[in-house]
Amino acid sequence: MVTRSSGYALAVVTGLLMALSFPKVGHPAFAWIALTPLLVALDSQPVGRAFVLGLVSGVVFFVGTLYWITGVMVVYGGLNVVSAVLANAALIAFLALFPATFALVMSQLRRASDQRALLIAPFVWVATELGRTHVFGGFPWVLLGYSQVSVLPVVQFASIVGVYGVSALVASVGAALAVAAVGRGHNLRDRTLPLAVTLVIVIGLAVWGNDRLSRNELTRAGTPIRVGLVQGNVDQAEKWDTRRAAEIFQSYLRLSEQVIGQGVDIVLWPESSTPFLFEEDRPEADEVRALARRANVPILLGSDQVDRHGEPKYYNSAFLVDRSGQDAGVYRKMHLVPFGEYVPFKRLLFFAAPLVEAVSDFSPGDRPTLLPLGSHLISTAICYEIVYPGLIRRFAADGSELLTTITNDAWFGRTAAPFQHFAQAAMRAVENGRYLVRSANTGISGVVDPYGRVLAETALFERVALVGEARLLRESTVYTQTGDVFAYVSAAATLVLLVLTHGHAVARVE
Repeated sequence: MVTRSSGYALAVVTGLLMALSFPKVGHPAFAWIALTPLLVALDSQPVGRAFVLGLVSGVVFFVGTLYWITGVMVVYGGLNVVSAVLANAALIAFLALFPATFALVMSQLRRASDQRALLIAPFVWVATELGRTHVFGGFPWVLLGYSQVSVLPVVQFASIVGVYGVSALVASVGAALAVAAVGRGHNLRDRTLPLAVTLVIVIGLAVWGNDRLSRNELTRAGTPIRVGLVQGNVDQAEKWDTRRAAEIFQSYLRLSEQVIGQGVDIVLWPESSTPFLFEEDRPEADEVRALARRANVPILLGSDQVDRHGEPKYYNSAFLVDRSGQDAGVYRKMHLVPFGEYVPFKRLLFFAAPLVEAVSDFSPGDRPTLLPLGSHLISTAICYEIVYPGLIRRFAADGSELLTTITNDAWFGRTAAPFQHFAQAAMRAVENGRYLVRSANTGISGVVDPYGRVLAETALFERVALVGEARLLRESTVYTQTGDVFAYVSAAATLVLLVLTHGHAVARVE
């Protein structure tokens, strides 16, 4: 039996392994064994202690992957270090409730059955990830499946079941290892058979994924397009400095002319790239339109937008100027960044008053608007909303032939966040069988093909104009057609199993 002290040690190990599964210093191999220590620690533990063990794993995991939020609040939110730590701790504590719920559910199921109940862990884990995506607006950063973005044969599975399916696949190995570890009193075959079957499934899917990569069909389909990505590298502290506005704007124009000179079909500027309101500052906006008209090239750019009908509402928006210099469409960001574009639970976070005052109070958009590119349709996701699989899948299902994303990761500095963000964006390309192009103020800008291969990327904190090759595609993946069915079935199955086992499990809370 696992002792109390060793149980907490195992919970910490799970948190560390999960954190070490993600960039920039981690390795995807750690993810496959990450859940094993926690599942072993849950053996014969009371339900209450199981919840605490899961909470410990979650806190370690999110501290290791979201540490950079504290620095953002200090540098850009006007908080002192203590207040920033408290605000980030509140977010981490909330997110840690989901691994804690996973541990509680697994403890309940385990007590109603033998060690084979651990094999349900992948579905329970996915159910909690689905909850983390949607509860209170959601924060689906570093889902377990994202750890495998660079493992191309494995990540092809996302084209069928999305990132949640990849999470389940990864979790299944950890669960099977836990069965082998805690199966006392059972013969070797019963303990190791689940692991053998799981490994056969993983290897089989990897072989299929490798075959999908070798066939490479999507890179020969559709319509080729050359994309110009502008990375202005504007320091966040200088972004709205009126003394630098003209210089920043002229820099974007010069970089755009560079990519236009190399022959492109569209130019992308980053999120909130204009140091002015595009709809309201006519002289500068007219220069952008004149450039598009003169070069005969559309320009997609990020700018704040104000709806002044009634009480003013502020939107983080993307504007498309067509090749004739006319406004072709606008998309308003639907998923806002907590502590960046709004402050959740303002009354509870009384100690973060400077942050509440510093953070702009944006309103979310209400529809996933597609943008016309000639006779084609494209979509754009602004900043962090690229980590919402359902939103990007909806773009593709509605007819988007190219996924674009514009972002400003200057807030993150040289932490792990820009690398995590880029990797999560790449998952959307695989899920939907689309090229993804990304323009980021300070990097990473780049092009990802429909199989997750990074075709071009920039370094952090350099001013650069990048030209990449992509294609406009219309074929739909299984995931685009069915969405997150796997995740919702996992959640439903978890609830059903809890109901069925409720009368058999003996819950002891210490």
